[in-house]
Formats: sequence, structure tokens, C-alpha cells
Amino acid sequence: MADETRTEIEVAGERIAVRHRAGRAPGVVWLGGFRSDMIGTKAETLDRWAAGAGHAFTRHDYSGHGESGGRFADGTISKWLTESIAVFRRITDGPQVLVGSSMGAWIALRMVAELCKAGEAGRVAGMVLLAPAPDFTSELMEPQLSPEHRAALAEKGFFEEPSAYSPEPNVYTRALFDDGRLNRVMTGPIDAGCKVHILQGDADPDVPPDHARKLAALLPPSDVTLTLVPGGDHRLSRPVDLDLLVATVAAMVAAAA
Repeated sequence: MADETRTEIEVAGERIAVRHRAGRAPGVVWLGGFRSDMIGTKAETLDRWAAGAGHAFTRHDYSGHGESGGRFADGTISKWLTESIAVFRRITDGPQVLVGSSMGAWIALRMVAELCKAGEAGRVAGMVLLAPAPDFTSELMEPQLSPEHRAALAEKGFFEEPSAYSPEPNVYTRALFDDGRLNRVMTGPIDAGCKVHILQGDADPDVPPDHARKLAALLPPSDVTLTLVPGGDHRLSRPVDLDLLVATVAAMVAAAA
């Protein structure tokens, strides 16, 4: 069992914290959600699985998150995407399975598109997307913005809302919304170039199951599997959820080997 190494890389002037466990390919790359960090329950569970199975496992914190530098309020999808691609290219070798949670699924889908443009599509061996929230700013949030939210964005450039997962409020900036429109992926058919397995809780209060169904419908039918998890919430961190996550990732890795 290889020890996990901790390192930092600089991306566009930001200090990005990375944890990497060496192992055989296909490796697994974890992409966390909005305001999540790389030592959450699901990432730790996958790290333990990777250590036992002998596969490489890589995770990082976006700028403004966890152990990385930068201010959260300065973050955008483009910024966090650039950091994720830099980690992918500098730290990993060979084919990788991307595991994206919530916003991390959006990052994963954008990574595949950018890697494909660069002639690196073969580096992504598969994707597992948990409670995927691609285009969440335009698809899920903007239609629900109140006049007060819109006024705050126009006048202050941001608004805050209480978080169900942290004592600190979530901060949503005008830059996040503007940049989100430039990174939309659910505007037409999506050719991910690999197998995609979506895990979606049917009791998710943050990302409705219909959003996962819409995403699945945009992917090639032969490449996508959608599993609705009974009673699953947005976190998908119950023991039964974690067992399903490990089994799904293990199957994706085995199929890509």
C-alpha cells in the first residue's frame, strides 16, 4: 500500500493543495462540490478503497476551499476548472476515472471537453457523477432568484444565503453567475467519450432528480447509467450510499482496466 503524499502546486498565482496516493492505472480523481473539501467522507472512503485495491487516487482543494489558498468569493467555474486540469496533468499518469460530486460533476464534464480539444480525450477512462449539478447557476439558481437577490448582485456583486452544511453562509457572486453561463454543458447532446454512471438521491433537496434525468438524456444512451438512490439526500454519505459509491467506482475502474 503506497503512502499518500501531500503537495502543493501553483496555478495562476494560487496555491492548490493536492493529496495523491500512487498506484496502478486506471487511477481515480476526486472532484469535490461547492464549498466542499478533499477530506470529506466520500473522498476519504474512496481513498481507503484505492489504497486497498492498489489504484492511484488523487484529490485536491479548489482555491478558496479547504487547504488551498485564495478567497472563496474570487472563485468561478473557469478558475476551478483550470486548477483541476492543472492537477490532472501535473500529478496523474495514464487513464483516470473522474468522480465528480455535485459541482464537481460540472467540473468533470468541462474537463473532458477541454481535454478532448487538446487531444487528451483518452486520459479519461470513465466518469462517476454523484448528485450532479452541471449548470447549477443558470439551470437551478437563476430561475429561483428573488428580486432582492437580483438587486444584491447588481448593486453589491454578491449575495449570501445560509448553508445547510456549514455555519458560514454560502456566497454567490455575479462573477460566478456570469462565468457559469460561459461554461454551460446542458445546452445539447454531450459526447463524453467514455462511460458515465450517475448516482442521484431521490430525496435530494438541493439538486432535484429531474436534473440528473435531463443530464442523462443528453448523454449517449449506450454510455450512460442512471441509478436513483432510494431516500438518498444530496450528500449521499449514508453507509449504504458509500457502499454503492465504492462498488460503482470499482466497477468503472475494472471495466476501464
